[in-house]
Parts: sequence; C-alpha cells; structure tokens
Amino acid sequence: MIVIREIRFLPKMASAGLRLIKYLDNYISMEKQDVLSALAALAQETRLDVFRRLVQAGSRGLPAGELAAELSISPATLSFHLKELRNARLLTSEREGRSIRYAPDFSVIGALVGYLGENCCRDDESCGPGPAPR
Repeated sequence: MIVIREIRFLPKMASAGLRLIKYLDNYISMEKQDVLSALAALAQETRLDVFRRLVQAGSRGLPAGELAAELSISPATLSFHLKELRNARLLTSEREGRSIRYAPDFSVIGALVGYLGENCCRDDESCGPGPAPR
C-alpha cells in the first residue's frame, strides 16, 4: 500500500484555473487495484472527454443534463460513463432537485498522480522536471 503525504501540482494546472489540492490534510492511500480501476475508467474516449470536462469545470462540477448537452451525449450513455467514473472514485455526485451534479474528486485524482509519479526517476534524478516550486 502506498501512503501519500504531500502532493504538489504543476503550475500549468494551477494557472488553468483548477483548484487542485496542493497539500492533503489527510493521508490518502491508493491500493494498486484502485489505481488500476481509475486508469481503466479513463481508458475510454467518451469517459475521458467527460472526465476532462468536469475537471475543467472545477470543484463545483456540472449537472448531468448540462454535461450531456455540452458533449452531445445521450443521457443514457452519459449515465453509464458517469457510473464507471464514480465507481473508480474519480467523481462525486450530489442531488440538486431533479438533477444530479457531478464533480471531480481532486483528492483521489491527486493520490492517483502521486502514486504514478512516486518512483519517477528514482534511479536517475536528472530525468524528472525537478523539484516542485514552493
């Protein structure tokens, strides 16, 4: 099991208006199976488009109907893809009246990025982007 204490995001992401969590207050652990589930969920074109649009929307997310209209996806198809992303813990959902608002779970996304980059350039420090700015 991998325990991530601190995650820094690239300035490019921050400048894009994303409010990503720089430092996690709680430890987030990602089991290898969690990582595989998240990557499998993102390894489909429509789901990746849905996920990217929700990340662009930020922590507030978007209502499912608005998301379907923006991406020209039928509600049934969108529902299927949202379910897969939610099962992979990449999204959260909240009911608002008759609609459901979906938002990215940035703590899980951060843990995923941290897991993938944890051993980056472990044997060759010169290959990475260098230390994250403070």
